[in-house]
Amino acid sequence: MDSIRRYMNFVKPYKVQIFGTILIGIVKFAIPLLIPLLIKFVLDDIVQNPELTADEKTGKLVMVMSIMVVIFLVLRPPIEYYRQYFAQWTASKILYDIRDQLFTHIQKLSFKYYANTKAGEVISRVINDVEQTKTFVITGLMNLWLDVATIAIAVAIMMTMDIELTIVSLILFPFYAFSVRYFFGNLRKLTRKRSQALAEVQGYLHERVQGMPVIKSFAIEDEEQKRFDAQNNNFLTKAIDHTKWNAKAFAVVNTITDIAPLLVIGFSGYQAIRGDLSIGEMAAFIAYIDRLYNPLRRLVNSSTTLTQSIASMDRMFELIDEKYDIDDSPNAIPCENVRGHIQFENVSFSYEENEETILKNISLDVKEGETIALVGMSGGGKSSLVSLLPRFYDVTEGRILLDGTDIRSFKVRSLRDKIGMVLQDNILFSESVKSNILIGKPNATDEEVIEAAKAANAHDFIMNLPQGYDTKVGERGVKLSGGQKQRVAIARVFIKNPPILVLDEATSALDLESEHLIQEALEKLAKERTTFIVAHRLSTITHADRIVLIENGEIVEIGRHEELMAKQGNYHKLFQIQQLEH
Repeated sequence: MDSIRRYMNFVKPYKVQIFGTILIGIVKFAIPLLIPLLIKFVLDDIVQNPELTADEKTGKLVMVMSIMVVIFLVLRPPIEYYRQYFAQWTASKILYDIRDQLFTHIQKLSFKYYANTKAGEVISRVINDVEQTKTFVITGLMNLWLDVATIAIAVAIMMTMDIELTIVSLILFPFYAFSVRYFFGNLRKLTRKRSQALAEVQGYLHERVQGMPVIKSFAIEDEEQKRFDAQNNNFLTKAIDHTKWNAKAFAVVNTITDIAPLLVIGFSGYQAIRGDLSIGEMAAFIAYIDRLYNPLRRLVNSSTTLTQSIASMDRMFELIDEKYDIDDSPNAIPCENVRGHIQFENVSFSYEENEETILKNISLDVKEGETIALVGMSGGGKSSLVSLLPRFYDVTEGRILLDGTDIRSFKVRSLRDKIGMVLQDNILFSESVKSNILIGKPNATDEEVIEAAKAANAHDFIMNLPQGYDTKVGERGVKLSGGQKQRVAIARVFIKNPPILVLDEATSALDLESEHLIQEALEKLAKERTTFIVAHRLSTITHADRIVLIENGEIVEIGRHEELMAKQGNYHKLFQIQQLEH
């Protein structure tokens, strides 16, 4: 029950509201308990009272029914409203706090985590599992106590009427308690498996919806249907296992709650025949049995939903417990007044322990404002090297210094704030062009946005869009061409104005016109900044201050374009091959 204990930390700020809701609820549930007493009073003190005339009986009946109408029509509706309102308000606030913390948490999780986890699974935990825990708040922390209070009040009233008959009414309680404990103990495990299977379906679906163009272009709909059926069938199996056990629980527990009224009717009838019980008391007791066992039936339903809720808590806390691969050290300092002198000192790196080393003993001294081009065959380690700069990953061995300070000494967010990145596949959010540019500087003015777009050669095409800067670009920027997306991505780096720039294959896979416009914007962007360019096409980086050829994770050659061509080594060969291909 560690999950419940931890969940209560989210509940604590709202304990006053929960306690108030329970008090209102007790009043709300206590009012219907007057009905059996009303039945007893009407039968024994009015209908069967030989001392009253018909008119007196009618007058007494009208008076007592008028009181009841006032209670049920005037008093009860606002109590019912405020109980429902405060219960839902409190639960919704708790869920808001949990999702808020989860979003903060998932933003801190590393690239490694997202490389190994489907986005749909993360979404399922933040949306579905958190929503399921609402049941715990409303049922476990409120309704459960209201049902217990209802049972306690009903038993207390019954005891004042007939102790012997009350004991008969409660004789099946131990069997009920044993059944709930036996059946619902196993249900939590089955519920958790069912939730995990559902999250897997959601993760698979999320991935396939994003990759629908691939599915259609390769015409593999039938194959994908089979794969989805397998995932869906796995969920169906887990759901049926859960349903079977749930059905058994309901069959046994509801049988117990159905037998109890029969015992009471039989025993109270026997007492009434012997003259030990009035007809009104018998009718009241039978009515109270319904009031007594209805909350118990609700508790059975609650057990199912609470089990599901606790299983969802387990999955929610699994996500919260994911460790940060990249985190601030206790004495981390803000990264300020950056000049841009970067030193790689004997840097080695692998993505996972016991996996192949991607970078091997890299040493490189990059001066302030220098442009360094990283070239070489795919898989050589170029992108891995630049991903170490903003600490998307940490070095396995060695260190990286920024202006003489190990980058692990800086607060991660302040370090990343000083680095601008333009990638091969830049992700744009589905909002407006303006919103996507403002990612670089959220508080920028409209003038700054336009200025950045002009610098990125993007202003003209933006003005030709249906709503200009307010045009929505669609999910991942699907409504824009590759070249247009790149220019918006460059604009947001212009507006950010960082001292360090990383261009990772920023102009590959573009048409010649787009490449020319983007190349021009990038050269403007790189001025007076320390710049790293990862490039496949060597013709685009001949202007670099130094070119670093990386092969199999090691620096093979380093120098200016002219120097490396004169050496006639590996860079020369690579350049010649590309020129021939071109």
